[in-house]
Amino acid sequence: MAEHHENNTHGSMGQLMTGFVLAAILTIIPFALVMSEVEMNRTLLIGIVMVLAAVQIVVHLVYFLHVNRHAEQGWTVAGTLLSVIILAIIIVGSLWVMHNMNVNMMPEMDHSAMPVAPAEAPAAPAMDHSAMPGMDHSAMPAAPAEAPAAPAMDHSTMPGMDHSSMPGMTTTTQPASN
Repeated sequence: MAEHHENNTHGSMGQLMTGFVLAAILTIIPFALVMSEVEMNRTLLIGIVMVLAAVQIVVHLVYFLHVNRHAEQGWTVAGTLLSVIILAIIIVGSLWVMHNMNVNMMPEMDHSAMPVAPAEAPAAPAMDHSAMPGMDHSAMPAAPAEAPAAPAMDHSTMPGMDHSSMPGMTTTTQPASN
């Protein structure tokens, strides 16, 4: 076990501190750009944050995980590249699906055409019952407005219906056609 540590160095304190400082700088720059609300195109800002994140991934791989081009690290580099390719496929595929779902499924909303609700509902107008002869309406509350009656439907044209058992219906039964 001691031979393993002697042959494969895990980086000196200077290399680890270099990686730490680079990682800190690559974290502080996007944080400062976003939090200070820099006057910049949003797409450009997102692009800068993503590029700095990718550079930070490389810094972590090189300085902390010690992924390099040495012959003994060949499988580590190959595994890392495969992971990056799979991750890229997943991210690009997810963004593609979400974009298409947004374009094809979501209706466009025109918020400027939406009516604005009033702060308070208008009060119902008071009814004047004084003009009605022979009734003392002073003690009665105002009656609610009644809904208009539904128009009568002509069911006689519906085949196969026996309307004789329905009250108020005087239609003849028409035979159902098969």
